[in-house]
Amino acid sequence: MSPSLDEPEPVQDVINNPLKARPELVAPEPEHCPGPESETAGKADSCAGCPNQAICASAPKGPDPDLPVITARLAGVRHKVLVLSGKGGVGKSTFTSLLAHAFAADDSRTVGIMDTDICGPSIPKMMGVEDETIHVSSSGWSPVWVADNLGVMSIQFMLPNRDDAVIWRGPKKNGLIKRFLKEVEWGDMDVLLVDTPPGTSDEHLSVNSLLRESGIDGAVMVTTPQEVSLLDVRKEIDFCRKAGIKVLGLVENMSGFVCPKCTHENQIFKATTGGGKALAKEMGIPFLGEVPLDPRIGMACDYGESFFDHYPDSPACKALMRVVKGLAREIGEPVLSDD
Repeated sequence: MSPSLDEPEPVQDVINNPLKARPELVAPEPEHCPGPESETAGKADSCAGCPNQAICASAPKGPDPDLPVITARLAGVRHKVLVLSGKGGVGKSTFTSLLAHAFAADDSRTVGIMDTDICGPSIPKMMGVEDETIHVSSSGWSPVWVADNLGVMSIQFMLPNRDDAVIWRGPKKNGLIKRFLKEVEWGDMDVLLVDTPPGTSDEHLSVNSLLRESGIDGAVMVTTPQEVSLLDVRKEIDFCRKAGIKVLGLVENMSGFVCPKCTHENQIFKATTGGGKALAKEMGIPFLGEVPLDPRIGMACDYGESFFDHYPDSPACKALMRVVKGLAREIGEPVLSDD
């Protein structure tokens, strides 16, 4: 007989209360129990004589008291966009950095990146600010500014050594994400991009919960053409729908390889089931476009430079700009010029 999972927690309860630990009861819940996480837990008449009464009565209840503080802190941020992928290695953080550079190319815009990949923070390296530290003042933590209108916040800036591993369980990761939202002085900002780790777990739940009151414009899905990536993106789209997050669109990354010398394109990862475009149609979400492989994108990220500045005429750059314009339309941001 195949092993089975433990009885799952109610999905909506997990989504609505991701930071709240379920009380550890010493006895099964009796008949007519109001629920160990309800407002009347431990206080209702049916709780009298229950071995769990004191545990339930002392468990934290109600909304997170920090939510109004976070909402006030982010009041000046016009658009908040999550960048998601079910699968690791599809270029999600690379795509986040490219999005940020593209939006920040307009000097009238202020753009931020919040790196919530706590165990694998790569945004600082890609943005060329890996060795910077966070400045703390009476008004809060200051983002590390890549340019006058492009700021970054990441755990990488807090590590004693660049190669130190972050070996944390969920509650500590959730606590740091809350501090990024509560303590960082984001100020007036046009677009805040939230780079997330792969999956649908702690970091995603806490970001969704903590940003619910201040509002999330939606999420961009990043995939590669092959079915093994699309399988996990389907799960990510399902997560967004259950969590009430609008899917702004899907981007197919690494869609063919463009030779930097002759610009000829070959399909490295062939789309055996139709790729990102077919998936977007199947799931009823916008398809923002295809971005080809270009080794110069990886080089630009390794050196912390803007790919757009160095290779504006490349096929990958033109494809990326089409994606960025599509996203701008989805969030109601003025469409970027072709300059």
